[in-house]
Amino acid sequence: MGKKITEAVAKAGYLTIMACYPSKNVNSICHEINCKTKGEVLYEDLDLASVDSIEHFVEIIKEKFIHVDLLINNAGTLYPNNKTLDGKWDYTTMVNYFGHYLLTHKLLPLLSEGARIVTVCSLTYRYGKIYPQMFACGRNSWVQQVRNYSNSKLALLYFSLDLADQLKERNITVNCSDPGIVGTRIIAMNNWFFDKFCAVFVRPFMKSPKKGAKTAIYLALNEQAGKVTGGYFKNEKQIPILSSVLQNDERELLKELTQELLLEKNIVL
Repeated sequence: MGKKITEAVAKAGYLTIMACYPSKNVNSICHEINCKTKGEVLYEDLDLASVDSIEHFVEIIKEKFIHVDLLINNAGTLYPNNKTLDGKWDYTTMVNYFGHYLLTHKLLPLLSEGARIVTVCSLTYRYGKIYPQMFACGRNSWVQQVRNYSNSKLALLYFSLDLADQLKERNITVNCSDPGIVGTRIIAMNNWFFDKFCAVFVRPFMKSPKKGAKTAIYLALNEQAGKVTGGYFKNEKQIPILSSVLQNDERELLKELTQELLLEKNIVL
């Protein structure tokens, strides 16, 4: 999906920074997009699991550019096993939520008036939960990792809603894009039965990455979409957020837990 989003934004005439986890394929993908678009696409390494990498990336952006007009938070991971950071924090939760939280806050001073922030969320937020140990390592099972994924997407939703309120005075919009169930490599658990079942009975009915990217592209580029903030969109239309999610003390708890984590990791925003 990131490839399709990058291509669409570049075709719209934006100088686009493709921030990706280091990979041997990234340069060729960047070149491929540049061959198709009129805009210029640049590539920078970014590991959302690493505070140092995030801060280094932000410094590069500050050195090269005066302002940022679009920020699309598309990265996501779902590890089938209990991968951790420093043997202490859950990798999926830290990348999907905390990495985006930190990156976005570090870039806020560069966002111009009228800028847009688009965060790729997921319908799985409905099954997420914010609880005191959500950042900590959990049980080593793919079931637990699916739960962590849902928790991270709920946290992203709360973060986006809070940020939308915070940035209204600067006329910066913040919205969530729900791509639906997309047949990307994230749908793999390294479990023979689960992966075989998905390949035969589920994957054929999933959206393609191109279709999954459409709503994020709509929120980034459509004129009418630029007039909405704090919305949750699917299939290029705004849909209601569950009232049970909106009216929940977990939203405040997430703020407290995030502040505690920032203090523990000695991060200043």
